[in-house]
Amino acid sequence: MELADGEVALRPIRVRDGKAWREVNQRNRDWLRPWEATIPPGLVGTPTPSRPSYRQMVRHLRAEGQAGRMMPFVVVHQGRLVGQLTVAGITWGSMCSAHIGYWIDRAVAGQGVMPTAVALSVDHCFRTVGLHRVEICIRPENAPSLRVVQKLGFRDEGLRPRYLHIDGAWRDHRIFALTSEEVPDGLLRRWRQVNRGDTSGMK
Repeated sequence: MELADGEVALRPIRVRDGKAWREVNQRNRDWLRPWEATIPPGLVGTPTPSRPSYRQMVRHLRAEGQAGRMMPFVVVHQGRLVGQLTVAGITWGSMCSAHIGYWIDRAVAGQGVMPTAVALSVDHCFRTVGLHRVEICIRPENAPSLRVVQKLGFRDEGLRPRYLHIDGAWRDHRIFALTSEEVPDGLLRRWRQVNRGDTSGMK
């Protein structure tokens, strides 16, 4: 499965993406480290935390994907791998929701790549998968990521204190969300209108 709009595409992460993924991720280490999830030390039943290998990460993501709990993608721009986007925590029943996490190569940040990728994934979640709600959780200090949800018109639902263990400590996060009723014509269409400066059709 591939989702695409112009020069931006999402496709499932693969083991053979390892070389390209490692190059982008390692080149952006200093930029990404403050926003990456970590395992709290001393957690009962958890061995000493260590960063998984790329192959281990992909196997875990794909197993979760096959179980229907996750959709792991790489972000491609102009044919080149530039980041990662994961739809995770997929829950059905009376909730029908998920959350989205992402990172991108600093070299293409601010060019509309990640807002397009997020819009593609949200439309897929609502229109194809059948989810009702999507959340994005962001540290208040993460200005580039905040700009993504602001550009897309996600609703700010407030602060969750010490919500996730990030970069070695429990960090506050702001929660942003959309439900399917808020984007009846699709989030990608709304993002295109914002890009063109035409907000007359926005709801």
